[in-house]
Amino acid sequence: MESKHYNSHSSRSMMSDVDSQPNKPSIPPTMVTFGRRTSSGRYISYSRDDLDSEIGSGEFANYTVHIPPTPDNQPMEISMDPSISAKVEEQYVSNSLFTGGFNSVTRAHLMDKVIDSDANHPQMAGAKGSSCAVHGCDSKLMTDERGNDILPCECDFKICRDCYLDAVKTGGGICPGCKDPYRTIDLDEVGMDTGKSLTLPPPNGMSKMERRLSLMKSTKSVLMRSQTGDFEQNRWLYETKGTYGYGNAIWPKDGRIGNGGDDEVGAPSELISKPWRPLTRKLKIPAAIISPYRLLILVRMVVLGLFLAWRINHPNNDAIWLWGMSVVCELWFAFSWLLDQLPKLCPINRSTDLAVLKEKFEEPYLDGKSDLPGIDVFVSTADPEKEPPLVTANTILSILAADYPVEKLSCYVSDDGGALLTFEAMAEAASFANLWVPFCRKHSIEPRNPESYFNSKRDPYKNKVRPDFVKERRRVKREYDEFKVRINGLPDSIRRRSDAFNSREEFKAMKLQKQNADDETFESIKVAKATWMADGTHWPGTWMAPATEHSRGDHAGIIQVMLKPPSDEPLQGNADETKLLDLTDVDIRLPLLVYVSREKRPGYDHNKKAGAMNALVRASAIMSNGPFILNLDCDHYIYNSEAMREGMCFMMDRGGDRICYVQFPQRFEGIDPSDRYANNNTVFFDVNMRALDGLQGPVYVGTGCLFRRIALYGFDPPRSKEHHAGCCSCCFGRRKRLATVAAATEENRSLRMGDSDDEDMNLSLLPKKFGNSNLLVDSIPVAEWQGRPLADHPAIKNGRKPGTLIGSREPLDAGTVAEAVSVISCWFEDKTEWGQRVGWIYGSVTEDVVTGYRMHNRGWKSVYCVTKRDAFRGTAPINLTDRLHQVLRWATGSVEIFFSRNNALLASPKMKILQRVAYLNVGIYPFTSFFLIVYCFLPALSLFSGQFIVQTLNVTFLVYLLTITLTLCMLAVLEIKWSGIELEEWWRNEQFWLIGGTSAHLAAVLQGLLKVVAGIEISFTLTSKSGGDDVDDEFADLYVVKWTSLMIPPITIMMTNLIAIAVGFSRTIYSEIPQWSRLLGGVFFSFWVLAHLYPFAKGLMGRRGRTPTIVFVWSGLIAITISLLWVAINPPSGASSQIGGSFQFP
Repeated sequence: MESKHYNSHSSRSMMSDVDSQPNKPSIPPTMVTFGRRTSSGRYISYSRDDLDSEIGSGEFANYTVHIPPTPDNQPMEISMDPSISAKVEEQYVSNSLFTGGFNSVTRAHLMDKVIDSDANHPQMAGAKGSSCAVHGCDSKLMTDERGNDILPCECDFKICRDCYLDAVKTGGGICPGCKDPYRTIDLDEVGMDTGKSLTLPPPNGMSKMERRLSLMKSTKSVLMRSQTGDFEQNRWLYETKGTYGYGNAIWPKDGRIGNGGDDEVGAPSELISKPWRPLTRKLKIPAAIISPYRLLILVRMVVLGLFLAWRINHPNNDAIWLWGMSVVCELWFAFSWLLDQLPKLCPINRSTDLAVLKEKFEEPYLDGKSDLPGIDVFVSTADPEKEPPLVTANTILSILAADYPVEKLSCYVSDDGGALLTFEAMAEAASFANLWVPFCRKHSIEPRNPESYFNSKRDPYKNKVRPDFVKERRRVKREYDEFKVRINGLPDSIRRRSDAFNSREEFKAMKLQKQNADDETFESIKVAKATWMADGTHWPGTWMAPATEHSRGDHAGIIQVMLKPPSDEPLQGNADETKLLDLTDVDIRLPLLVYVSREKRPGYDHNKKAGAMNALVRASAIMSNGPFILNLDCDHYIYNSEAMREGMCFMMDRGGDRICYVQFPQRFEGIDPSDRYANNNTVFFDVNMRALDGLQGPVYVGTGCLFRRIALYGFDPPRSKEHHAGCCSCCFGRRKRLATVAAATEENRSLRMGDSDDEDMNLSLLPKKFGNSNLLVDSIPVAEWQGRPLADHPAIKNGRKPGTLIGSREPLDAGTVAEAVSVISCWFEDKTEWGQRVGWIYGSVTEDVVTGYRMHNRGWKSVYCVTKRDAFRGTAPINLTDRLHQVLRWATGSVEIFFSRNNALLASPKMKILQRVAYLNVGIYPFTSFFLIVYCFLPALSLFSGQFIVQTLNVTFLVYLLTITLTLCMLAVLEIKWSGIELEEWWRNEQFWLIGGTSAHLAAVLQGLLKVVAGIEISFTLTSKSGGDDVDDEFADLYVVKWTSLMIPPITIMMTNLIAIAVGFSRTIYSEIPQWSRLLGGVFFSFWVLAHLYPFAKGLMGRRGRTPTIVFVWSGLIAITISLLWVAINPPSGASSQIGGSFQFP
């Protein structure tokens, strides 16, 4: 394997500028500039430290990293065709594994083999190709998008990139085959023969980011400036042929978008002539449902108030302690119910119009072009043992096959464990995508997750009209079965390969020692047990046998372009008999796929999932810079191929620029039919989230969310409404802010951060917030502008001109990927605002809720998108123990939120009142566990003592109790009507509310208090995505009983109430004066508790006698202890051997 060093010096010499000052301590490089060294010894820019940008800051040290001339790296000043140069560079990038990090060399490892199997798709890393015909060289030829060989001479002599460079530079430009000189026209014809012209690189003297930021440069006509001297972005777009973002952003005179060179700019006539139509609609709940619903909420509030007042005014003097505990609990329950119910006053539904989206963004343009903005999809995984690579691979395949413009879609896989198993599984998925993605496009397959599709119980042939569908489906199914075998066999394959290479290394070391020992005694040599890649080199990430710089928390940053960026125009397949499918008229391009494993080093806080997501945000900003980000867990796949289009309808509609994210509901597969532990969470996703959508928007739940990149960067929404800080500021402060707004430029108002009076964004301060990467900082205004809605309606403010995003994507170069490696290093976030204001927020195990809260707190809105066909589907733990640990993690995060500055009580005035109530409930609900546990013991205490929470069961108490119960049931029925859930789902949610409240929520409050008071950190393990041991039973994991201390409180409550019922019955039956009213009250509430705990008890029983003995031991010991303790505290009256009246122990 060859390697290209982006720093030929060591880390010591790389920092020579710093070392020249002996008294100054050595610091990590905050900016890395890549360059090449020419044959004359001169350094030429390879990256972007000489950008003529106003964003640069002189406060940071600059370091130069040069690339030495190696056989695979020669100076590019030679007369090579620019289009060929750009494509060859991109091909080199896709075949290289980039590594680097803190105080280490950035390397590009050229890999001729990524996986053991063959890679056939031309976009894939390590794709097969023809060999060079030059004697003694077996390198691969340059190829185009189809994988066809690029032959620079008309004699079709096969020559690789390195040999071609040698021939041009040292051989006088003579073809080694025909001995004729190369001609530039030959290279142009090569581009024409492949079916499309190759993309031109940037002009000489202008870097890639300079072209991206051409709109932000104030070097045009004086007419493009406002009276204040500020650059007017929109005016220049409308009056000139300005370029922006990816490719040209111009309108030809005829209104059609193509490659013409018209001098005037116009809008497409097809778009202007049609009447404007919205992309989304609000569907209000019918008044016949919502009006009674609101009325019942009001009635129940009044009844609760009267009931609590009556309870306080009528104490039970016979058992004042019992009455006191019950009243305190009831007061808290009423408060908790209000927090949960008030945000549900304004539920709404929404719908999208995909036909209008296509009409606006795709139909007006030629050659299959699309004006839709780019989307970067993030998939996070951390442990291949708990998150099987096959599950992650299926998620990747569903993303690559999504119905979205291929050139606008990019997928980034974050492997936080740095495992070779995940790396090779992703490479296998990229290889199988060559077959799966065109098959899905040709036959409109749904869902586009192969595992779910082939295991679906529905008729696969329904609505399929192509006669070759049956044959091709059978072939793809066979290939997928082989793909699964390869994925499942990767652990053994990697282990065998590594053992073989390690044995070879040991043999070499022993042989060398024997040669140098001169017949002297020598000790056995221990060679590090490395993990080896398919090309016979060390894996730079985590080894199976952890070693220094190769363990889970100590390894270099890794970036591998698995699938290089696709061509800009559709690439149609053909009916090649050697292929499994007839791909005639089927686009065979694949989206960009990148493997990312951020650098980890001891001594750094890597901030778990939030840190991994922020690393992806930075890397994607440099490599593709999609203005929108979709994040998915590794076990959540795209079930509706048009889901991203549905979300884009909201972002591109009028007012969409103020939407920070579109949250989709989570739907799950593999849940038992009865949903014993409420794994589907339908009440939360279909009731609470729809209700929040009528306020400021739903909370962010961690997956299935389409973000606006600028909102993640911590900027305020455009056109932020001014608010009064107080009565004293309503005059003076208001006038000052309005005057400043009038003077601010449009682009700076769109990139406003903070609540200061200065509306003009100081771009020179961005490196201090985002880190010292010019390319990252320069990409921010580009992402903001590309994410704007179309300015196709007078009411749409802050819009962009139609057709400005149909240009070409710039090819990746090695310097761009190398800079992406630098921004995922462990030191990059030091002294920046990443995790504090920018990106995913740190400091909580529920970073998702905090991140969404911060956006709403800045004034952003979010939207809840419920599609007719589920957008995404995933897996959820159906095992009781795993489910309790999952709830524990969520509840602990809520407690952390309550004790942090993210408490909704401290929210800004930009957040609506009811939205604040909803976030307050998120932080408070775990504390209900204290009152819930006490209340669950009250029936048992009542039965043990012979007393009740009220003096007598009079009519007033019964009427209040009946009214409260009936209003609750009627509210549940109306919620079922407007949300569409079922009664059984509502009841399961009520049951697990009590199960979780008496177990996980209590532990969460205790852990949260320990962290706040004692500073004890909380560690959690990943939720396992694997099933039970019984492969024949889909729900085998449901019956697995794994002991956890969280089970102790619910078991104690059950056993205590069962014993109390028996004691109460015996006391009443054998009592001289039976108190039946007190017995019935206690028994009723005991059965209420036991009915809610029934799923928990059923889960403890397991199946076929698999319940652990410790469960029964704990249950018996706790119940006996409580019973004896009660008898000791309050012994029965009369003889010591009697319990109430004439009852005698046998």
